Amino acid sequence: MTEISEAASLWGARHICPLRLRENEVHKVEIAGQPAALRLHRVGYQEAISIRSELWWTQALAEAGLPVPTPLAAADGQYLCRLATGRFASVVSWVQGSPLGEAGIPLAGSPRQKCDRHHALGQLVARIHQATDLLHLPDWFARPAWGQADLVGEAPLWGRFWDHPQLGEEDRAVLSAARDWLAARLADSASPFGLIHADVLRENVFVNNGSLSLIDFDDSGYGYRWYDLGTVLSQDLYEPDYPELRSALIEGYASIAPVAADEVDAFTLARTLASVGWAASRLDPGSPIQKSHIARAVMMARRQIG
Repeated sequence: MTEISEAASLWGARHICPLRLRENEVHKVEIAGQPAALRLHRVGYQEAISIRSELWWTQALAEAGLPVPTPLAAADGQYLCRLATGRFASVVSWVQGSPLGEAGIPLAGSPRQKCDRHHALGQLVARIHQATDLLHLPDWFARPAWGQADLVGEAPLWGRFWDHPQLGEEDRAVLSAARDWLAARLADSASPFGLIHADVLRENVFVNNGSLSLIDFDDSGYGYRWYDLGTVLSQDLYEPDYPELRSALIEGYASIAPVAADEVDAFTLARTLASVGWAASRLDPGSPIQKSHIARAVMMARRQIG
């Protein structure tokens, strides 16, 4: 029995097709005639207690009226199951719509449409932050951290980006300087600290008839709230209307919760740096993403620190 067939049987589901075969394997399934998303969690990334915490959080957000996927229980009532291989599986509700975009591909739509969606996304992120602050987390709740040490310390959560093996001497010096600059900025940051999505990428924002939903909380944890905005903007840096998109996103967030625009730029840099470490530890050395992530981080570092 394969992992897919075993997991599907636990939920009484029918496998439809694979969706994403990346960090987690995500498959479309059907349960009692309704679509759902079956996740096979990446081995060694999140502990069982951390995944259960993620599922608890998204369930609580959904109950508060936020457009996020909700966990679905297996036949035995459990929301997280361990397969015979030791891998964890979970199922979440299906989210209608299409992704806002795709990494490396220019955003679709008119300038007005793109700005409107960024404004709405800023509002959605702020609403999630606010709703989270009203929750009473269970004592067992545990998620990773995205604090200063986890972004620019000696052992960042996604790896030592300044040690990427494909960095040339000049680029290594730029990223090392950016690390020091960012460490000082984060030490004095005015950003609130709390649970964040930590991966608000285009692929994780779904658009359905003008409304937005946010999926994939696998990287969520305790961090700087404005890092979520920096993550959005890290994918917009090459957009010709970047200044307008940045303003729309920040204004959307600011319509619900305070935000310092200049600090969002620092968190955009933080995300580009983290992505260099992520690529080094997860992708094939020959992947073109290695060089593109390095180039983006170096560009943003020079923009921020001169």
